Amino acid sequence: MTDPSVPPAAVPAAGDRRRAPAPAHLRFFHGPMDCGKSTLALQVDHNQSRQGRSGLLLTQGDRSARPLISSRVGLSRTAVEVDAGTDLLLLVRSHWAEGRRVDYLIVDEAQFLTPGQVDQLAELVDASHVDVYAFGLTTDFRARLFPGTQRLLEVADDVQRIQVEVLCWCGLPGLLNARVADGAMVRSGATVVVADTAPTPAPGDGDGDGPEPGSEVHYQVLCRRHHVLGQLGPTAAGPGQLALP
Repeated sequence: MTDPSVPPAAVPAAGDRRRAPAPAHLRFFHGPMDCGKSTLALQVDHNQSRQGRSGLLLTQGDRSARPLISSRVGLSRTAVEVDAGTDLLLLVRSHWAEGRRVDYLIVDEAQFLTPGQVDQLAELVDASHVDVYAFGLTTDFRARLFPGTQRLLEVADDVQRIQVEVLCWCGLPGLLNARVADGAMVRSGATVVVADTAPTPAPGDGDGDGPEPGSEVHYQVLCRRHHVLGQLGPTAAGPGQLALP
């Protein structure tokens, strides 16, 4: 018989949870841009690692254009860059095969996951007792759910909207992400165009049909009303007119 007081020679697949399985969870934290998703991801990693747990950080299309989870408040951690072709089950199992524990996953930019990859995360939770913390945008620039976000909303054990309030330029809560090219809001084009938030430049001469090659693209958070109107800032009033809010 195996002496329970003697530690195993090899690292268990998911750390101590393989010897004493406990329920793991798939948790999804979502919200608009600039609400602190990456900051929260790094805080969760910090809290987990302080308890002696070993985590694997994953990202895709970070604002730094590097394999990092980076926050606008200045925090960052090295992460594994994944893409639509990455098998997350094989990725985690390769770490186990090398004798490295993986007790939890931190997945930033989770909106870019494919539905199949989300199902792989759920399998890691259910079959291997690996906790998964996913962080991502709720909707794209057209106010539609990303495929990865939709699947996470469907299968996650716990879904939380991040409570840090982001404001539209008008002062109302910002709920939706607008894509801006050369100063004009666009409503068509590729779902994924990686860019950062930035101050809105003065409106250019574009027709607003989509970003032109070489155009400067950034994102801006708007309230629902101004996203529908495509209004990126207050409209200047002419003589005898009131400025639109």
